[in-house]
Amino acid sequence: MDASEISIQLYSVRNMEGLENQLALMASLGFTQVEPFGGQFKDPGLMKAALARHGLKAPSAHVGIEMLRDDLKGTAKIFRELGIGFLIVPAPPQGQRDMNAAGWTAFARELGELGAQVRGEGLRFGWHNHHWEYATLDNGARGIDILFHEAPEMEWEADVAWIVRGGAEPVAELAKYRDRVAAAHIKDIAPAGTHADEDGWADLGHGTLDWARLKPALRDAGVKLYVLEHDKPNDPRRFATRSLAALKAW
Repeated sequence: MDASEISIQLYSVRNMEGLENQLALMASLGFTQVEPFGGQFKDPGLMKAALARHGLKAPSAHVGIEMLRDDLKGTAKIFRELGIGFLIVPAPPQGQRDMNAAGWTAFARELGELGAQVRGEGLRFGWHNHHWEYATLDNGARGIDILFHEAPEMEWEADVAWIVRGGAEPVAELAKYRDRVAAAHIKDIAPAGTHADEDGWADLGHGTLDWARLKPALRDAGVKLYVLEHDKPNDPRRFATRSLAALKAW
């Protein structure tokens, strides 16, 4: 796998003090790309200088919908200045994660409107899933289906492990929305009853997901960017090192 296809979500190493230390570790391990997240954009100048200093690029980033609601044009300007072309909303805001069908519909329409404005600013716009989107709602639909129906131009960064935790079948989901898939979050799920201190997540290749089956499904869906992630690693260096090795072995 080419280095241009590999990235890592910096949320995975958020417990390392300081952006400088996080980027230094990524560069030392051989990463050439990273995926920053919302809180790291408070000082865009610091981010830009640190990325350049460590020879890293950020083709994509997570940004909370609140930033878009508050100042979409200003947020888009920050992304353009940082060379980030793909803006991804990672989750519904706190308090909106147990919405009924009407709530998901209104939220999806808002995403559709925001996405049109983001694209008007010369950037791509996408959604990253968790497990909430796969619950059956009061009208029998699922949030994920409502999102893509009501926001027909929105791309998808598919988080395979969260699809599994949502009770859905990832190969089927990737096939169903293959025209939306642009990137994927790649992480693993630990065996039941283990890794409780890491919320049951595992380093890539050290968990239970059937990657021999998932890899061709990701390729068939057209994934161009594989973003390593672990939601709560107790050793960020171990997670990044082992996961990168596993991904490169693909």
